[in-house]
Amino acid sequence: MHPVTDPLFYAFAIPAVILVGLAKGGFGGPLALLGVPMMSLVIPPVQAAGIMLPILVVMDMSGLIAYRGKYDGESLRILLPPAILGIGIGYLAAAHVSDAHVRLLVGSVAILFTLDYLRGGTKRGEPKPQRPWAGRFWGAISGFTSFVSHTGGPPYQIYMLPLRLDPIRFAGTTVLFFTSMNAVKLVPYAALGQFDATNLATSAMLLPLAPLATLAGVWLVRRVQPALFYRITYLAVGVIGLKLLWDGLSALLA
Repeated sequence: MHPVTDPLFYAFAIPAVILVGLAKGGFGGPLALLGVPMMSLVIPPVQAAGIMLPILVVMDMSGLIAYRGKYDGESLRILLPPAILGIGIGYLAAAHVSDAHVRLLVGSVAILFTLDYLRGGTKRGEPKPQRPWAGRFWGAISGFTSFVSHTGGPPYQIYMLPLRLDPIRFAGTTVLFFTSMNAVKLVPYAALGQFDATNLATSAMLLPLAPLATLAGVWLVRRVQPALFYRITYLAVGVIGLKLLWDGLSALLA
């Protein structure tokens, strides 16, 4: 088993793993979506996803330990079952759905959501109540887009951010939600042959960064004021929306 040896790859991969780890620790959650695209600048996107997924699983375990018992059970009961259904639909539809169209759609929705927040449409200090049918819809969309194009974060945030949970409960809920999603995705990803010897060896090289970066994210969540935490997270949704919109348009125009 020989890992990737190109130094340029590690110049991008190490910051990518650190950024994803901070997000997995609950700080700037949507920014986790930048990990695979950063690595894809120097290796094929499928290989980048294959390298990143085992690292994500280790980060998930670190997050579960850090946030054990700190989550919103009602949100998970609403979101998780349809998210798992969405993963199944994504697996069945993957050969028939354009990745570019999915990214374009998710990016557009994320940008509109962020703009609505910036203009005050989402009352920043007033939490919304749970809305089960809206949660089931966004949960299913999150599962579907997570499988098809690794963009499950924005649909999840669109439902969760207006609830205005305490940052620690919000982060713990996010960790548990995506840990469950990644565990389910392991089976179809393995079926697609994304865990070859080179990818696993490269994952092992980067793995020591995973728990350190995740715990750094946990540390930040516990020390940042709730108002600033939510401003950073909304900003992260907007940044990711722009990135997805750019990726989708570039692919379609090409």
